[in-house]
Amino acid sequence: MSESKLSGQFFDAAIGLLRRVRDEESAAVAAAGTAIADTVAAGGRIFAFGAGHSSLAAQDIVYRAGGFALANLLPVPGAVGVDVMPATLGSALERVDGLATAVLDSSPAEAGDVLVIISLSGRNSLPVEMAAHARALGLKVIGVTSVAYATETTARNPLGSFLKDHCDIVLDNKIAVGDAELTAPGIEAPFAPASTVVTSALMQAMMAAAAEELVHRGIEPPLLRSANVDGGADWNRRVMTEYSDRIFYRH
Repeated sequence: MSESKLSGQFFDAAIGLLRRVRDEESAAVAAAGTAIADTVAAGGRIFAFGAGHSSLAAQDIVYRAGGFALANLLPVPGAVGVDVMPATLGSALERVDGLATAVLDSSPAEAGDVLVIISLSGRNSLPVEMAAHARALGLKVIGVTSVAYATETTARNPLGSFLKDHCDIVLDNKIAVGDAELTAPGIEAPFAPASTVVTSALMQAMMAAAAEELVHRGIEPPLLRSANVDGGADWNRRVMTEYSDRIFYRH
């Protein structure tokens, strides 16, 4: 069987984007890492939110080997993944005004915590309202988005703005509007989205920067180990007990 030309093109596109965010977003990644380290050192908590496929990158830092034990998912019922039926309901919920405020006000997030909000377009009510309300509550907001949408599309929320306009720190994943890297003869629609690959890499780079900053301050990063290696489960019990008041996915 011959190699797939299109699959190779996707790898090339994804690698190009990863190199671009590495080179162009390094200062923002470092700033995000410092903000997270500041929060950890001060006794605060970390929350991450994303709707639809953006939730994949948020989930990627929560309760996983090599990740911070006190990274918590901030879920919005029906908007976290494609398991809601019908799947189109999730997209509709992103446009509901007031939902983000209700979720935040009933969550354990509070002033001094960090909230990472992931939204590729950053144009819908849910991520924009969440960022604006979180900052009003005194949270530090890190946005992970495609800044291109702010110049190539119109805002779709009552504030008339984009996620990037309500963040303390913005990480631009450089994804083109439409989130499809490939076109080919005989295929009518563009295809092969790379936003999950690139956004997850940005999230992990940000957490690596946070771990590095904590070590510089003489603080052990609150990392989990794989439960599938010898001693991993015991390690995790110790870390999760130490940080139990800052972990919410156990309750």
